[in-house]
Amino acid sequence: MIRNLLGSCILSLVVGVAFAQGSASSSGTSPRYTKAELKQMESTAHTAGQYNKLAAFYGAQHEGFVQKAAEAKQEWERRSQNVAGNNAKYPRPMDSARNYYEYYMHKASETAELEAKYSQLASTDALAQR
Repeated sequence: MIRNLLGSCILSLVVGVAFAQGSASSSGTSPRYTKAELKQMESTAHTAGQYNKLAAFYGAQHEGFVQKAAEAKQEWERRSQNVAGNNAKYPRPMDSARNYYEYYMHKASETAELEAKYSQLASTDALAQR
């Protein structure tokens, strides 16, 4: 009994560490900026290169949120199969998964709009410099 418990604890620790390493390596591909840095970059951007940099950042953010939304949707579908009925306490696991999905889709649409905005500014700035 104790052997099984110890084995499951070690297994969950190994899986958790592997997941953390995988997510850390995937986030290393796009630059990380603080909110203050982004605000400063947005307010001081005047060239096509600066606008392209912002568009690339928001594009990477968009892709990350779309990927997280897809994972959350799969989890939502999985949890929807195990609904306990009317006596389940709120929030049910299904509701939490749905809320994550909706949040990630909202953030994906926000970042897509920002990416389009800065891509448009970069292209109009590049045309104006010709």
